[in-house]
Amino acid sequence: MAVSGLVFIGYLLAHMYGNLKVFAGHDAFNAYAHHLREIGYPLLPHEGLLWIMRVVLIVALVAHVWSAVVLTGRARKARSAKYTVKKNLASSLSSRTMRWGGLTILVFLIWHLLNFTIVKVNPSGGPTNDPYNLLVESFELWWMTLIYLLAMVALGMHLHHGTWSAMQTLGFTNSARSRTNAKRAGWIVAIVIAGGFSLVPLSVLFGIVTK
Repeated sequence: MAVSGLVFIGYLLAHMYGNLKVFAGHDAFNAYAHHLREIGYPLLPHEGLLWIMRVVLIVALVAHVWSAVVLTGRARKARSAKYTVKKNLASSLSSRTMRWGGLTILVFLIWHLLNFTIVKVNPSGGPTNDPYNLLVESFELWWMTLIYLLAMVALGMHLHHGTWSAMQTLGFTNSARSRTNAKRAGWIVAIVIAGGFSLVPLSVLFGIVTK
């Protein structure tokens, strides 16, 4: 769970950097999108690196979901009887919503891939052959931006607790100071990634980024 989660954090940071290229304008963003398919060429075939990344991410996703299922099963076996009164005194909201948040992110990921990668669905009904225009036309629709922002809230909460949990699992919280640093890292990762992704749809919706 921890290792696959760290793989996703690394990918999200790289993906967020690419998304922010939208602020450089139409040509810069499209050049970036095209360059992704040519990285490593001719040493690698066309889209070779992309396919390597996709395989790694699929393996990480399977490992992450499988780990979640196994850990959920262990938790249920550890306590066969439910709490008579359940009090959440020490746990955070992000820790209590990890499973539902993970499911929300998974559903959003499927839609996100259909929207921008696999099928390329333009909700506004326009063409889909221009990455920059597809992005702008999608987020000009308020409900698309709302869906995206809600998904980023779920992602931020998932990253907040997930970063702390991963560092704990890997043995980086053995002292009071390291635990404080791990909690701080969870907030930083969550705010940077979820906030960075949210900048794009908000900038489109408010007319900062236009066609």
